[in-house]
Amino acid sequence: MFKNKRILVTGGTGSFGHYIVKELTKESPSEIRIFSRDEKKQDDMRYEFREHNNLRFIIGDVRDKDSISFAMKGVDIVFHAAALKQVPSCEYNVYEAVLTNIVGAKNLIDAAVKAKVRKVVAISTDKAVKPVNSMGMSKALQEKLMIWANLNRNGSDTVFSIVRYGNVVGSRGSVVPLFKKQIENGEPITITDPKMTRFILTLKQAVRLVFKAAQEAVGGEIFVMKIPSVRIGDLAEVMLSETTSPLKPEVKIIGIRPGEKVHEVLVSEEEAFRTVDLGDYFCILPALKIKSIEGRYSNYPRIKTFEYSSGNAENYSNEKLLQLLGDEGWMPSPPKRVRLKRGLEEASDYDPTTRRIGIPEEMVLL
Repeated sequence: MFKNKRILVTGGTGSFGHYIVKELTKESPSEIRIFSRDEKKQDDMRYEFREHNNLRFIIGDVRDKDSISFAMKGVDIVFHAAALKQVPSCEYNVYEAVLTNIVGAKNLIDAAVKAKVRKVVAISTDKAVKPVNSMGMSKALQEKLMIWANLNRNGSDTVFSIVRYGNVVGSRGSVVPLFKKQIENGEPITITDPKMTRFILTLKQAVRLVFKAAQEAVGGEIFVMKIPSVRIGDLAEVMLSETTSPLKPEVKIIGIRPGEKVHEVLVSEEEAFRTVDLGDYFCILPALKIKSIEGRYSNYPRIKTFEYSSGNAENYSNEKLLQLLGDEGWMPSPPKRVRLKRGLEEASDYDPTTRRIGIPEEMVLL
């Protein structure tokens, strides 16, 4: 599907954008355009992918209609990953979330229709379902815009669809890198609520879902991957399980942050009535009457659950979670730094048989 195509990735220097660019280089597109406002990360990626001469880096912001229109010229497929995604940041900067996630999406739609782009796949989040925070609300409206765009193409054949997923393991600002850093530094692990659950998936799974949408969408669908969930308390326990230090970091319960949910939802009960089961995926059909989608999914079974939530989904076992974190390189190293009254040194000669560290008694783990 991607061979000899021009592909635009907005937010192309983010965790997901970076990985999808990496996967796209294997598919022989004629050009991959990385669109973002982060000059430093673009320079880093330019060096990383220096052997690929089909990459083009464009500085710009989806808030700026002219810059996204310029980047869109001649493009066949767009992966729209540019967004403000951090819940607390959006809570304290509500209008900024509106400008990027809503106004930016409308700018992208207008540019794609004008450029007669073949397909646009927007990246959404479980926080857009039953939203309780600014980030989720702005992404929910972004979803509505993408579905609506299939009815307002002004003669263009552009197909707009959406993928919706949970937390990508190791993405910037997520809990796994935070826990890893805290454990390695010997700091307390800060947990909002040990009973809180989240959907988690790997970057590879996320890209597989996005490629599926690009290949199969006819316009207006929301694609959801069936993935297990994890309790935050279990996640902390598993990440601590391989720590061999005699003084493991303590676990500190800090309470739910502004705008956070206890459980996340990928398919709501309202959406379940128009959701079909595609095996490893769900496909939420639009509430709007879109001619291109009528009949496309008529032979697929309807969803069998009332609501697909991280609270009622299958949970990762500790063994599978340990394997996943290990395979993705996110299991922490044991804490090494110790505090001395006169400064910091390395505690590298810990003897597990005597459970003592060969350093002065006044040294303690950070």
